[in-house]
Amino acid sequence: MSRNKILVPQAKAGLDRFKMESAKEVGVNLKEGYNGDLTSREAGSIGGQMVKKMVEAYERNL
Repeated sequence: MSRNKILVPQAKAGLDRFKMESAKEVGVNLKEGYNGDLTSREAGSIGGQMVKKMVEAYERNL
């Protein structure tokens, strides 16, 4: 059971779309729902891509 608490419930759908988009960009087959079959490397590449894009967006808006 996850202990992560969603602070802004309205953002969940947007973050899910962002995650799917990032997975496509790095070539990981991500499906809706549970993705326990992903390797740590695949999951990390998705997270890394998301952070990279967030940093780039932040720097553009400075």
